[in-house]
Amino acid sequence: MKNRIYTYFFHEFIRYFIVVLFAITAVIWTIQAVNFLDLVTDDGHAFKIYLLYTLLTLPKIITKLIPFAFLFASMLTILKLEKDNELIILWTSGLNKMNIVNLIFRISLVITLFHLFMSTLINPQSLNFARGLIKDSKLQFASSLLKERQFNDSVKDLTVFVEKKNIKGEYENIFLRDEARIISKVSTGSSTIFAKYGYVSKDKKKLVLIDGNIQKSDEDGSINIITFQKTQLDLSGLSTKTTSAPKIQETSTLQILKCVFIKSFKSRNCGKHAENISDTKMEINRRLGMPFFIPLIGLISCFLLASGRESKFNFLNKYICFAFGFFILFISEIAVRYSGLSIKYTAIYFFFPVGLLPLVYLFLIRNFKYENLH
Repeated sequence: MKNRIYTYFFHEFIRYFIVVLFAITAVIWTIQAVNFLDLVTDDGHAFKIYLLYTLLTLPKIITKLIPFAFLFASMLTILKLEKDNELIILWTSGLNKMNIVNLIFRISLVITLFHLFMSTLINPQSLNFARGLIKDSKLQFASSLLKERQFNDSVKDLTVFVEKKNIKGEYENIFLRDEARIISKVSTGSSTIFAKYGYVSKDKKKLVLIDGNIQKSDEDGSINIITFQKTQLDLSGLSTKTTSAPKIQETSTLQILKCVFIKSFKSRNCGKHAENISDTKMEINRRLGMPFFIPLIGLISCFLLASGRESKFNFLNKYICFAFGFFILFISEIAVRYSGLSIKYTAIYFFFPVGLLPLVYLFLIRNFKYENLH
């Protein structure tokens, strides 16, 4: 009998957990995807790269939302069972409330392991792979470099300026400053290109310039000027200045642990400066410490089991429990930002959820011991 009840409760929880998690994730991912449109419009990456990059950020969003989704799901499950009078049936059938508390605690441990798996393995690997896509991506749309009355330097050592775009779709008074011989590879120095008119080719990869000149500066200081009636520049193979180096969030957990515990370990995100060390410790504390807040908020949601419909404060109980659970998660986000400053702050950060767990559990036992019907 108990196994059937536990299975039913678990299925109800998982249903709410998945719906809440992916619903909120979809909203945040959509907003984030709109912000990432700059990768196409400003940096000139292909739409395929943009789509893959945004999809690869999904694990980061999911990891961030797991504790909140667990809080929502556990409370919604209890409230649903209470609304349908199923909890009353369970109590009258002889089931102890602590049995449900223990079940929620066991479920929270499963979600904790899932959160650890996402935060330590899947999330950094996914973000690192997304960064690799940007690093290896080339400029796909020449038109992304051409913005009216703006100096566009999204490509390293290349500056582009156009005065305006006329009704024919042509660009007027075009200026290009090539410091790294990206365009004019035959020159040993920098190049400056002026053109009265220009337009983007049909394949969106080439810039056709009309009536202008190229000023080439050689290493010996001499300047050669070449005039042209029409010339074509292929901009498709250029790489943008989008940050390609992996950030601390994209570094593997093993490398961060080596950075923290092995002082001689050398890695890009393993700096010797106090600020870098603090950020490294904060990141590993976030990955390993945040999941341990899930069992705590699971026990907090169990206080909903104490509310009865006959109580005039029943309608307030769910808001109080949710507010307290949300406050715990809010405190965890604040605390993790300071956890990397010293060993003392790190110890406080990890002790907070682990130390409160037995206290909350004992309080639940004390609160429910007189409600056990059998």
